[in-house]
Amino acid sequence: MDVVVIGAGVVGCTVAFELASAGRRVRVCDPRLPGGGASFASAGVLAPYVEGHESRPLRDLGRRSLAQYPAFVDRVAAAAGVPVAFRPVGTAEVATNDADITRLARSKATADAEGVTAHWLQGTAAREAEPALAAHAAGVLHIPMHAAVDVPALTAAAAVAARGLGAEFVQTAVRALAADGAGIAVATADGVHHAPQVVLATGAWSASLAPAGADPAPVRPIRGQLLHLAAAPDTLRHIVWGPDIYLVPWTSGTVFVGATSEDVGFDERTTAAGVAGLLTRASALVPALADATFVAARQGLRPGSPDDLPYVGPSAVVPGLFYACGHYRNGALLAPLTASLMAGLLAGDRSDPALAVLAPSRAGRL
Repeated sequence: MDVVVIGAGVVGCTVAFELASAGRRVRVCDPRLPGGGASFASAGVLAPYVEGHESRPLRDLGRRSLAQYPAFVDRVAAAAGVPVAFRPVGTAEVATNDADITRLARSKATADAEGVTAHWLQGTAAREAEPALAAHAAGVLHIPMHAAVDVPALTAAAAVAARGLGAEFVQTAVRALAADGAGIAVATADGVHHAPQVVLATGAWSASLAPAGADPAPVRPIRGQLLHLAAAPDTLRHIVWGPDIYLVPWTSGTVFVGATSEDVGFDERTTAAGVAGLLTRASALVPALADATFVAARQGLRPGSPDDLPYVGPSAVVPGLFYACGHYRNGALLAPLTASLMAGLLAGDRSDPALAVLAPSRAGRL
């Protein structure tokens, strides 16, 4: 076995797909089925100019990864033989007060300066863009480049495609990592796996797998709760972003409502308060959603990092160990870029300038 990938979320599965596509012999270890953790609770928003309002590095990385998405989804879907929904519907970020208008004016100026098309719409133009918005919506910032992807479908398809290329998926918990001279020993619940290279893509659990000589990765769990509603078809035309809420429309009236951000440790519950808060905010922004059918609630633990950027790169202290963790709210957005960077790294290419921004060593002895 050439590489062990620890973690079978959207990052681990897409990394495994890229490595297997490059001819590497890959084994993926995770106690859950592929996509069984935070990836299942992702609404799939791909919006660097919303998530990265105040972070130029995140905007740059997100924009680069988003540009890879259409071809990447096509490759994964073709290799797996199953469709993966990708919808370049754009975002409509809503202003409801003067502070929002000022903030979105700055966001538009940033987008303009960085060559990204952004439209500030008020009055009739805003109503034409999103007719279902509440009367108190003062305007919207429309960014056409933004998109959404079906994260559970992408994760499952990447796993199927990787298996078709020879990757092996083992449903087992990893308990420890240790350098063993020839690479890294991966101790699991059902035995020890040895590989010259190991990719740590364990999301919120990454801090628990620090080998001797390395600091724990400073990744903490942040619970996100997501709702699945069934509304009238075409209730929304774009991904709508409002105060502490986002709404992602899919086909046939499906709307995903997200998401809470709760620093509650490893508490993987869906709560009444979380569901109620999301429903209240969603119907306040789009009153028609008060009459939508409640289908399901999901939750996942996002892997937060101190600077909201992931750790992608080689360990500076443990030869053969590579990090692909700490993506926080942007695991889906950054998955294609992370996978391509990791495939290059494991082949010996460390020339990509993004690696300096994402270097695990910025957080200590990683």
